[in-house]
Amino acid sequence: MQDEERGTRLKPLVVITGAAGSIGTALTRSLKRDYRIIGLDMRRAEEADDSYECDLTSADSVRQAMERLADRHGKDIAAVVHLAAYFDFTGEASPLYDKVNVQGTHNLLAALRGLNVERFIYSSTMLVHEPQVPGRKVSEDTALAPTWAYPRSKAETEAVIREQAGDMPYTLLRLAGMYDESTCVPTLSHQIARIYERDLKSHLYAGNTGAGQACLHKDDMIDAFRRTIDRRHDLPAENVILIGEEHSLSYEALQNRLGELIHGKEGWKTITVPGPIAKAGALIEEKSEPLIPDDFDKGEKPFIRPFMIDMANDHYELDIHRAREQLGWEPRHALFDGLADIVDSLLEDPRGWYKANGITPPDWVEVADRKGRDPERVLEQHHEQFLRQHHRNLWAHFLNIALGAWLITSPSTLGYATGGMVYSDIASGLLLMVLAAISLSWRNAWARWACSTVGLWLLFAPLVFWTESAAAYLNGTLAGSLAIGFSALVRPAPGVSPVAATTGPTMPPGWNNNPSSWFQRMPIIVLAFVGLFVSRYLAAYQLGHIDAVWDPFFGGTRGGLNGTEDIITSEASEAWPIPDAGLGGIVYLLEILIGLLGTTQRWRTMPWVVASFGILIVPLGVVSVTFIIIQPILIGTWCTLCLIQAGAMLLQIAYAFNEFVATGEFLRRRHRAGAPVLKIFFTGDTDEGPSEPVEEDFQRTPLAIAGEALRTGVTLPWNLALCMLIGAWLMFTRVTLGNAGTLADWDHLIGALIITVSVIAMAEAARPARWLLIPLASMLFFTPFLHGAGPLATLSSLACGAAVIVASLRRGPIHGRYGRWSRLVD
Repeated sequence: MQDEERGTRLKPLVVITGAAGSIGTALTRSLKRDYRIIGLDMRRAEEADDSYECDLTSADSVRQAMERLADRHGKDIAAVVHLAAYFDFTGEASPLYDKVNVQGTHNLLAALRGLNVERFIYSSTMLVHEPQVPGRKVSEDTALAPTWAYPRSKAETEAVIREQAGDMPYTLLRLAGMYDESTCVPTLSHQIARIYERDLKSHLYAGNTGAGQACLHKDDMIDAFRRTIDRRHDLPAENVILIGEEHSLSYEALQNRLGELIHGKEGWKTITVPGPIAKAGALIEEKSEPLIPDDFDKGEKPFIRPFMIDMANDHYELDIHRAREQLGWEPRHALFDGLADIVDSLLEDPRGWYKANGITPPDWVEVADRKGRDPERVLEQHHEQFLRQHHRNLWAHFLNIALGAWLITSPSTLGYATGGMVYSDIASGLLLMVLAAISLSWRNAWARWACSTVGLWLLFAPLVFWTESAAAYLNGTLAGSLAIGFSALVRPAPGVSPVAATTGPTMPPGWNNNPSSWFQRMPIIVLAFVGLFVSRYLAAYQLGHIDAVWDPFFGGTRGGLNGTEDIITSEASEAWPIPDAGLGGIVYLLEILIGLLGTTQRWRTMPWVVASFGILIVPLGVVSVTFIIIQPILIGTWCTLCLIQAGAMLLQIAYAFNEFVATGEFLRRRHRAGAPVLKIFFTGDTDEGPSEPVEEDFQRTPLAIAGEALRTGVTLPWNLALCMLIGAWLMFTRVTLGNAGTLADWDHLIGALIITVSVIAMAEAARPARWLLIPLASMLFFTPFLHGAGPLATLSSLACGAAVIVASLRRGPIHGRYGRWSRLVD
């Protein structure tokens, strides 16, 4: 034992900074047989013969560590291998680059001055050199011109070494990007991940696909360090050596090789994107991230940053003749062959590979791993399903092409050959044809959304131009609806994540009904059609296509107009830049289209669709109710058709409420699980519970189907029906009781709000909303006395208030179960 310790002491001493890291540990193992290894790191280096914890950013900490080292092991050091450094891939000039890399090295050199160091070896990077173009190699004599923060800090550190080394010999090893059998440099690992995930960005590149960067296997790197230490006496006192594989694989070669290894494809299609466009996209993606609080979205920031676009043409192919001459070093590995090992590691353990490379795995990898399924098979299954659905529905994109041709010919055939509508329809038709043709490829899902945008403009165009042609208005409405339907409504729904599409329940956990079922959506769609027909009828009058509108009950305040005509030509209505009835029609039409969008699992596969549904329905409901309230107060009459619209809109809120609750609960569960909620909002996710589909029985009579649709999640207890009747009575006390002035206005306002709350509370999940009836009804105890009501009006107000309060106390029957939400309902 004493002989072994004596032999150890006789070994030359090598000090390694960053010895507890991956490279430091590997280097320690390689050198231990012939050298005594002393580790310096923020934590203990377990493999080293001795280890000292020190902080390079503190001169005192480094000095004290070196003093302890000298006291115990002496002042003769064969080599100091300086590996410790700060690195990130944000591209930002972090103060840690200067504090750790530059000042930390200064502190280390200062602490070494009293010791006898035979060679100081610094782990630098080839990126300190000016990038070249394909065909020109980088040598040690190539100018220094680092292009971003990390290599800039390395170049500054090299300058510190030259200035502060004094008589200490040094070697600057400028290393290529490292890889081994499972890990690699971030640029390559993310490239592999993009191709594995079939990400759209895997097919896009913003630079010269013929450019590439040299790489270096970890074992070859360790060998280079070892040879530098072994030949420390033979090397020049001031020494720079490039270490890397002599041949660089171009980006295109990497793409094709990885496509073949991962997916069995001989070529991986890569499209060159103009730099400014790519940079703008990266900037938008990067800047949108800070808008989301850290505790809301647990996802990672996008890897591709704007600064990386600027480096897309950089080429680093190395001239390694100096490494051969001075070290006798040759790389024994080649990245082309090593990619097979890296990909094998990925396919064998996807989750472990992502973790080892510091990348957040996609959700389908996490779920497959958790459920013991093959992640590659989950993705492949989704891809096969996506392709099947895409090819089955190619007809929709061909019809959009035909629809574009229809639009081009519409002005001349339908008789509106002048005005803005002509140019709008021709331009929209041409654009729709191009985008629909692009949509024929499954890779171009974005073009489907672009077609939908054209469809949306077609809906607005007749209103924007105030077209005098009824044919142009009808054509824009139908063509716009069809363009959206053929692009957005057909399967496969673009943007749904593989794990959401292939796993997860149809019914939310703890529910006994499906809030996204067609039974739940049918009443909403039917009611939206009612609103659409009314809105288009009123818009036709506003645009001058018809001379009168029907109103059987109410007269107008202006001569020759009925109540409806008076209201839709009032100052409140004409304050809008486009016909407000036409705008309402567009909203109802979008409700219909969104109601048809997605599967019966959309409460978790397409949360953004459910949210969009809510954004359309709830604000429009508020506007409708507000408009009903102000009609008699500000205009002095009512609009029969507007009352019908408002009732239909309130019923839509009741029928849609369950789906809002289900999606909200789903997002909350995913947030608690630490999932990236913002991403899930747009792409969906799996959820707890069995994946068995829930069958909807349409093999019945239309009356039976309609009855089930009307009862799904919505019931009308007698007490809520009574509140609605009381609300209607209050709205018309100026007619029934002869109330006038502010008293009638207050009755009308309170009555409208009572009806609103009662209708929404018909939804079983929204039943707690009935408690809002109590403060509304309480106001009826004061209004008659504040506004000088007569005995009959006072008695009516008091009786209505008491009746509504009593009626609101009863919950009514609840047939459904709504998960955790049921606690609020019960």
